[in-house]
Amino acid sequence: MKHLIIAATAGLLIAGTASADSHRRPAPEGASAYIVSPVDGSTVSNPVTIVFGLEGMGVAPAGTDADNTGHHHLLIDADPSTLDMDSGLPATDQIVHFGGGQTQVTKELPAGTHTLQLLLGDWSHVPHNPPVMSEVITITVN
Repeated sequence: MKHLIIAATAGLLIAGTASADSHRRPAPEGASAYIVSPVDGSTVSNPVTIVFGLEGMGVAPAGTDADNTGHHHLLIDADPSTLDMDSGLPATDQIVHFGGGQTQVTKELPAGTHTLQLLLGDWSHVPHNPPVMSEVITITVN
């Protein structure tokens, strides 16, 4: 009986993990994120104001479980191909969360060249399917 309970519990844990990983929200066809400013190739000074854009979806704070909505994550010098798109995005210096539904940020960046990219997350910080991402832009901070 003890082995049956352990096996059943393990099965539930595995099923729970599978359903957690497969809950990616569908992105509407044509949805896109973009960086309004600065423009690609810009040389800027600190603090840098980055303005976010979104087409085909709405912006909603994290925790708001609604279709066709999400909130921005700013990838700074980060390669999205290294991210687990089936899980909530971690909050790091390279993955900045805007769970309040913000559409811009003013931020200090180290001097030098940086890549910036937006990635939309759903109510639980999980990217949509397919991911709604901006093009990568490169800026130089002097």
